[in-house]
Amino acid sequence: YSLLFRPIHQPTDWGVIFFHETLYQKDNTGKLFPAVIKDKGIVVGIKLDKGTAPLAGTNNETSIQGLDGLAERCAQYKKDGADFGKWRAVLKITQTTPSTLAIQENANTLARYASICQQHGLVPIVEPEILPDGDHDLQRCQYVTEKVLAAVYKALNDHHVYLEGTLLKPNMVTAGQACPKKYTPQDVAMATVTALLRTVPAAVPGICFLSGGQSEEEASINLNAINLCPLPKPWKLTFSYGRALQASALAAWSGKPENKKASQEAFMKRAKINGLACKGQYVTSEKSSGAATQSLFSPSYTY
Repeated sequence: YSLLFRPIHQPTDWGVIFFHETLYQKDNTGKLFPAVIKDKGIVVGIKLDKGTAPLAGTNNETSIQGLDGLAERCAQYKKDGADFGKWRAVLKITQTTPSTLAIQENANTLARYASICQQHGLVPIVEPEILPDGDHDLQRCQYVTEKVLAAVYKALNDHHVYLEGTLLKPNMVTAGQACPKKYTPQDVAMATVTALLRTVPAAVPGICFLSGGQSEEEASINLNAINLCPLPKPWKLTFSYGRALQASALAAWSGKPENKKASQEAFMKRAKINGLACKGQYVTSEKSSGAATQSLFSPSYTY
């Protein structure tokens, strides 16, 4: 599961996104995980999509499965303690993609999911991820990000989704992993906030960036730069990281019970850093561990 900094009610709220199986697992005392984290003031979320499926008529593009039976699953998850959902659509940048068909199909699927969530009392996190695979430059990613987000919000409007009751989980605008040109955090921030200003209504309360294969440190630095960007920012700009919260913690733990405390400390350190980055207050340090600076990129990443 991944954690996010949740900006709907108070800027200090946290949430955990569970998979179906972990939602029903228990701690060592026999207490269900949702009850454990709710007792700590953390909000419970659930991953609702069922992964990618080939989209016929395209160049290896995909749609997302999971709409069948979604209403019944949302109702059950709500009874079992979930308060929000997450649905990840995946698009990629090549010379021929993303196609108009893939953009429209994924936008409409996200909108149907969001509408069904709201009908059953769940806040939908809308996640159109543009993968960092490829050698495209920053400008190409910004162009595609704007095209995708514009289509997503058109679809959300068409499906009568209440925008104030949603969160957006997008990629930051970054160059492809194989791009030979390197960009500064300020370049990433300006491109990202510009793309959002052109496409995301101010009614959306919060934007929770995914880390997209960036290292822990890179994801924190870029989030900090985004919050320092001089452009208008009518939304809370925060994070919903999985890999970029876990790398140092997993390295410290190494599967050994005696490393539990060290793992927790590593996790909390990175969480606090990202909390500062949400306020534009993170000052980088040269003391970051090797795990924190290691690239977490995985081609065509799925989970």
